[in-house]
Amino acid sequence: MKYAIIVPDGAADEPLAELGNRTPLQAANIPHMDEIARVGRLGLVRTIPKGMYPGSDVANLSVLGYDPAQYYTGRGPIEAASMGVTLQPGQFTFRCNLVTVANGKMEDYSAGHITSKESAALIESLNKTLGSERVKLLPGVSYRHILLFTGAGDFDVTCVAAHDIVGEPIKNHLPKGKGADQLNYLMERSREVLAEHDVNRVRVDLEQNPATMIWPFWGGGPLPSIPKFKDRFGQRAALISAVDLLNGLAVVLGMQRITVPGATGFIDTDYAAKGRYAIEALKEFDLVLVHVEAPDEAGHTGEALQKVKALEQIDRHVVGPVHEALRGCGEYRILVLPDHPTPLAFRKHTPEPVPFAMCGTRVISPRELPFTEQDAEASDLKIERGHELMEYFLTSNL
Repeated sequence: MKYAIIVPDGAADEPLAELGNRTPLQAANIPHMDEIARVGRLGLVRTIPKGMYPGSDVANLSVLGYDPAQYYTGRGPIEAASMGVTLQPGQFTFRCNLVTVANGKMEDYSAGHITSKESAALIESLNKTLGSERVKLLPGVSYRHILLFTGAGDFDVTCVAAHDIVGEPIKNHLPKGKGADQLNYLMERSREVLAEHDVNRVRVDLEQNPATMIWPFWGGGPLPSIPKFKDRFGQRAALISAVDLLNGLAVVLGMQRITVPGATGFIDTDYAAKGRYAIEALKEFDLVLVHVEAPDEAGHTGEALQKVKALEQIDRHVVGPVHEALRGCGEYRILVLPDHPTPLAFRKHTPEPVPFAMCGTRVISPRELPFTEQDAEASDLKIERGHELMEYFLTSNL
């Protein structure tokens, strides 16, 4: 049996007047996702346990079959793992964005989706000025980086995600709690380093948002003790993503991490390349998960038509070709689901359940419904504990 999972990050949404009172999934031309829902099983799954923050880390642990309430210790250690950093005793990490703050407000959580090449130069300068044996910035992808503390004592600090406060005064959302003074000091000093950097001068000349400061959040302690995916489910698995979080999960769970040239983690990603690499990976691995960040990014920026376009690109270049390739493999199953909603009206993640659709060998459709939030809500298949979906997908006679 071959298995494929496609995760259009943040795809679930709410009806919008701009889209004729439809959700992006309803508005998009997604015949391949609709086919999977119609010939297979359509349902609703809660990927965010009640009471937990609706982050992609929590959600994707659930998607991958692991109970976040048992295994989640923070996002920082997972993203650090994607960079080859295994936290040692006495080390503490934060996810750290390069952001644009103007007139005291969070103008852009991604500094204009700054390129990895530009951000690497900025991170290098920040390390030269602010780095020490205790503090180091690790460059990631685009605006997403890691702030690593060594021997800096325990943190018990409350931080706010940058993408949750766009347009709001930052003074209301600065880190608070034990260790917050260290973070606030670095954030303020980063303004000085970045203000006159050549990278930012060029970006301003090109009328692009400059990176004006760092914004740390999503801290975490050591990596959890967590079983490998093959040990847990018996499948040799590979994962394709352009973001450090998912790649970190691949490292932690012993999955093969596949890098796709042209994959950016944004709406300009090379969708077709992701589809091709997934098909190639199915020749070697039992299960391949393809994560596409684009719908989530469009949700955070509030661009409804871009979100619709991203869904259509995923359907055309990833879901369709991968499903067709699986049909030639004999026995197979394919699953499509968002990890969490990112409603355009709110521009941030929410914890509501998300639709999922699966089809393939021994999967029988009781009702022929398209892949939408409303049809999933009307289905008779509800999975309250999201981490149970993986075993259901892999082993159940449906």
